[in-house]
Amino acid sequence: MIRRPEPELMDTPEQAIAYARADFNSSNALFIELLRGLDPGPLAGARALDLGCGPADIPIRFLRAFPHATCDALDGSQPMLDLAQAALDALPGVAPRCRLILGTIPDTSLPKGHYDLLLSNSLLHHLHDPQVLWQTLRETGKPGALLLVMDLMRPASPGWVEALIETYAADEPELLREDFRNSLYAAFEPSEVLEQLEQAGLSGLEVGVVSDRHLAVWGRLPQ
Repeated sequence: MIRRPEPELMDTPEQAIAYARADFNSSNALFIELLRGLDPGPLAGARALDLGCGPADIPIRFLRAFPHATCDALDGSQPMLDLAQAALDALPGVAPRCRLILGTIPDTSLPKGHYDLLLSNSLLHHLHDPQVLWQTLRETGKPGALLLVMDLMRPASPGWVEALIETYAADEPELLREDFRNSLYAAFEPSEVLEQLEQAGLSGLEVGVVSDRHLAVWGRLPQ
Protein backbone atom coordinates (compact mmCIF):
# COMPACT_ATOMS: atom_id res chain seq x y z
CA MET A 1 0.00 0.00 0.00
CA ILE A 2 1.41 3.39 -1.01
CA ARG A 3 2.12 5.85 1.77
CA ARG A 4 -0.21 8.84 1.98
CA PRO A 5 1.26 11.66 4.14
CA GLU A 6 -0.95 13.57 6.55
CA PRO A 7 -0.64 17.04 8.15
CA GLU A 8 2.39 17.22 10.43
CA LEU A 9 0.60 18.86 13.37
CA MET A 10 -2.57 18.11 15.30
CA ASP A 11 -2.96 21.77 16.14
CA THR A 12 -6.68 22.32 16.61
CA PRO A 13 -8.17 22.21 20.11
CA GLU A 14 -10.73 19.64 18.92
CA GLN A 15 -8.02 17.27 17.69
CA ALA A 16 -5.95 17.73 20.83
CA ILE A 17 -8.88 17.06 23.16
CA ALA A 18 -10.02 14.01 21.18
CA TYR A 19 -6.48 12.63 21.21
CA ALA A 20 -6.00 13.26 24.93
CA ARG A 21 -9.32 11.57 25.79
CA ALA A 22 -8.63 8.50 23.63
CA ASP A 23 -7.56 5.25 25.22
CA PHE A 24 -3.87 4.81 24.38
CA ASN A 25 -3.12 2.95 27.59
CA SER A 26 -2.04 -0.29 25.93
CA SER A 27 0.30 1.32 23.39
CA ASN A 28 1.78 3.83 25.84
CA ALA A 29 2.28 1.07 28.41
CA LEU A 30 4.01 -0.96 25.68
CA PHE A 31 6.41 1.93 25.10
CA ILE A 32 7.51 1.96 28.75
CA GLU A 33 7.69 -1.83 28.77
CA LEU A 34 10.01 -1.71 25.75
CA LEU A 35 12.14 0.90 27.47
CA ARG A 36 12.46 -1.22 30.60
CA GLY A 37 13.41 -4.16 28.38
CA LEU A 38 16.42 -2.20 27.14
CA ASP A 39 17.77 -2.37 30.71
CA PRO A 40 18.57 1.34 31.01
CA GLY A 41 19.36 1.10 34.72
CA PRO A 42 17.94 3.56 37.27
CA LEU A 43 18.77 6.56 35.03
CA ALA A 44 19.80 8.56 38.09
CA GLY A 45 20.44 12.11 36.93
CA ALA A 46 19.68 11.19 33.32
CA ARG A 47 18.32 13.87 30.99
CA ALA A 48 15.75 12.60 28.50
CA LEU A 49 14.28 14.24 25.42
CA ASP A 50 10.82 13.26 24.18
CA LEU A 51 9.98 14.47 20.67
CA GLY A 52 6.31 14.83 19.77
CA CYS A 53 5.11 14.55 23.36
CA GLY A 54 1.46 15.45 22.67
CA PRO A 55 -0.47 15.67 25.96
CA ALA A 56 2.60 14.31 27.80
CA ASP A 57 1.39 10.82 28.69
CA ILE A 58 4.74 9.27 27.70
CA PRO A 59 6.87 11.78 29.68
CA ILE A 60 4.61 11.32 32.70
CA ARG A 61 4.82 7.54 32.52
CA PHE A 62 8.57 7.75 32.01
CA LEU A 63 9.15 10.08 34.97
CA ARG A 64 7.00 7.91 37.22
CA ALA A 65 8.93 4.82 36.18
CA PHE A 66 12.32 6.54 36.59
CA PRO A 67 11.95 8.97 39.51
CA HIS A 68 15.55 10.22 39.38
CA ALA A 69 15.46 11.34 35.72
CA THR A 70 14.31 14.57 34.07
CA CYS A 71 12.66 15.06 30.70
CA ASP A 72 12.40 17.83 28.13
CA ALA A 73 9.21 17.26 26.11
CA LEU A 74 8.74 18.98 22.74
CA ASP A 75 5.63 19.35 20.61
CA GLY A 76 4.61 21.70 17.83
CA SER A 77 0.97 22.01 18.93
CA GLN A 78 0.12 24.57 21.60
CA PRO A 79 -3.27 22.92 22.30
CA MET A 80 -1.43 19.65 22.99
CA LEU A 81 1.01 21.38 25.33
CA ASP A 82 -1.86 23.11 27.14
CA LEU A 83 -3.29 19.68 27.90
CA ALA A 84 0.18 18.44 28.86
CA GLN A 85 0.59 21.33 31.31
CA ALA A 86 -2.81 20.61 32.86
CA ALA A 87 -1.85 16.96 33.33
CA LEU A 88 1.46 17.93 34.91
CA ASP A 89 -0.16 20.49 37.19
CA ALA A 90 -2.10 17.61 38.76
CA LEU A 91 1.15 15.74 39.49
CA PRO A 92 3.33 17.86 41.78
CA GLY A 93 5.74 14.97 42.26
CA VAL A 94 6.40 14.76 38.52
CA ALA A 95 5.92 18.28 37.16
CA PRO A 96 9.22 19.79 38.40
CA ARG A 97 11.17 17.18 36.41
CA CYS A 98 9.41 17.86 33.10
CA ARG A 99 10.03 20.89 30.87
CA LEU A 100 7.55 21.45 28.04
CA ILE A 101 8.89 23.02 24.84
CA LEU A 102 6.81 24.44 21.99
CA GLY A 103 8.68 23.75 18.77
CA THR A 104 8.97 21.68 15.63
CA ILE A 105 11.98 19.78 14.42
CA PRO A 106 14.52 20.66 13.30
CA ASP A 107 14.65 23.02 16.29
CA THR A 108 17.91 24.91 16.70
CA SER A 109 17.07 25.76 20.32
CA LEU A 110 17.58 22.14 21.40
CA PRO A 111 21.05 21.67 22.89
CA LYS A 112 23.51 19.55 20.92
CA GLY A 113 25.02 16.42 22.43
CA HIS A 114 23.06 16.97 25.64
CA TYR A 115 20.68 14.08 26.30
CA ASP A 116 21.34 10.68 27.83
CA LEU A 117 18.06 9.20 26.58
CA LEU A 118 16.07 9.95 23.42
CA LEU A 119 12.37 9.07 23.17
CA SER A 120 9.66 9.49 20.57
CA ASN A 121 6.25 7.86 20.30
CA SER A 122 3.90 8.35 17.33
CA LEU A 123 5.76 11.26 15.73
CA LEU A 124 7.54 9.63 12.80
CA HIS A 125 4.44 9.05 10.67
CA HIS A 126 3.48 12.75 10.91
CA LEU A 127 6.71 13.88 9.26
CA HIS A 128 6.87 14.58 5.55
CA ASP A 129 10.66 14.24 5.74
CA PRO A 130 11.54 11.51 8.27
CA GLN A 131 15.20 12.49 8.27
CA VAL A 132 14.43 15.50 10.47
CA LEU A 133 13.65 13.07 13.30
CA TRP A 134 16.72 10.90 12.91
CA GLN A 135 19.06 13.85 12.47
CA THR A 136 17.57 15.66 15.47
CA LEU A 137 18.01 12.59 17.64
CA ARG A 138 21.57 12.14 16.46
CA GLU A 139 22.45 15.79 17.05
CA THR A 140 20.83 16.22 20.47
CA GLY A 141 21.92 12.95 22.07
CA LYS A 142 25.24 12.33 23.73
CA PRO A 143 27.52 9.82 22.02
CA GLY A 144 26.22 6.41 23.03
CA ALA A 145 22.85 7.78 24.22
CA LEU A 146 20.06 5.24 24.48
CA LEU A 147 17.25 5.69 21.96
CA LEU A 148 13.70 4.34 21.70
CA VAL A 149 11.29 5.36 18.95
CA MET A 150 7.89 3.71 18.51
CA ASP A 151 5.41 4.46 15.79
CA LEU A 152 2.49 3.10 13.83
CA MET A 153 3.30 0.66 11.03
CA ARG A 154 1.59 1.00 7.66
CA PRO A 155 -0.75 -1.93 6.97
CA ALA A 156 -0.52 -3.91 3.76
CA SER A 157 -4.01 -3.06 2.48
CA PRO A 158 -6.96 -0.69 2.96
CA GLY A 159 -8.93 -3.60 4.38
CA TRP A 160 -6.33 -4.07 7.10
CA VAL A 161 -6.57 -0.34 7.89
CA GLU A 162 -10.32 -0.61 8.43
CA ALA A 163 -9.93 -3.77 10.52
CA LEU A 164 -7.49 -1.99 12.85
CA ILE A 165 -9.85 0.97 13.18
CA GLU A 166 -12.71 -1.33 14.13
CA THR A 167 -10.51 -3.23 16.59
CA TYR A 168 -8.97 -0.27 18.37
CA ALA A 169 -11.20 2.76 17.70
CA ALA A 170 -14.71 1.39 17.24
CA ASP A 171 -16.09 3.46 20.12
CA GLU A 172 -14.03 6.59 19.50
CA PRO A 173 -15.43 9.84 18.01
CA GLU A 174 -15.40 10.02 14.22
CA LEU A 175 -12.72 12.73 14.37
CA LEU A 176 -10.35 10.37 16.11
CA ARG A 177 -11.26 7.46 13.83
CA GLU A 178 -10.40 9.59 10.81
CA ASP A 179 -7.13 10.73 12.40
CA PHE A 180 -6.26 7.08 13.10
CA ARG A 181 -7.07 6.16 9.48
CA ASN A 182 -4.91 8.99 8.15
CA SER A 183 -2.07 8.02 10.47
CA LEU A 184 -2.11 4.39 9.36
CA TYR A 185 -1.88 5.45 5.72
CA ALA A 186 0.94 7.87 6.60
CA ALA A 187 2.97 5.36 8.62
CA PHE A 188 6.13 3.66 7.37
CA GLU A 189 6.96 0.01 6.81
CA PRO A 190 9.94 -1.51 8.68
CA SER A 191 11.97 -1.75 5.46
CA GLU A 192 11.46 1.97 4.86
CA VAL A 193 12.63 2.80 8.38
CA LEU A 194 15.75 0.68 7.84
CA GLU A 195 16.50 2.74 4.74
CA GLN A 196 16.00 5.95 6.72
CA LEU A 197 18.44 4.81 9.39
CA GLU A 198 21.02 3.86 6.79
CA GLN A 199 20.74 7.31 5.25
CA ALA A 200 21.06 8.95 8.69
CA GLY A 201 24.18 6.99 9.62
CA LEU A 202 22.26 5.08 12.28
CA SER A 203 22.34 1.61 10.77
CA GLY A 204 23.48 0.18 14.12
CA LEU A 205 19.99 0.66 15.56
CA GLU A 206 17.51 -2.22 15.68
CA VAL A 207 14.10 -2.16 14.00
CA GLY A 208 11.36 -4.56 15.00
CA VAL A 209 7.61 -5.13 14.84
CA VAL A 210 6.27 -4.86 18.39
CA SER A 211 2.49 -5.18 17.90
CA ASP A 212 -0.05 -5.68 15.14
CA ARG A 213 0.14 -1.95 14.40
CA HIS A 214 3.46 -0.71 15.80
CA LEU A 215 7.13 -0.86 14.96
CA ALA A 216 9.99 0.29 17.15
CA VAL A 217 13.57 1.44 16.75
CA TRP A 218 16.02 1.05 19.61
CA GLY A 219 19.69 1.01 20.48
CA ARG A 220 22.46 3.49 21.15
CA LEU A 221 23.80 6.37 19.13
CA PRO A 222 27.29 5.97 17.66
CA GLN A 223 30.09 6.73 20.09
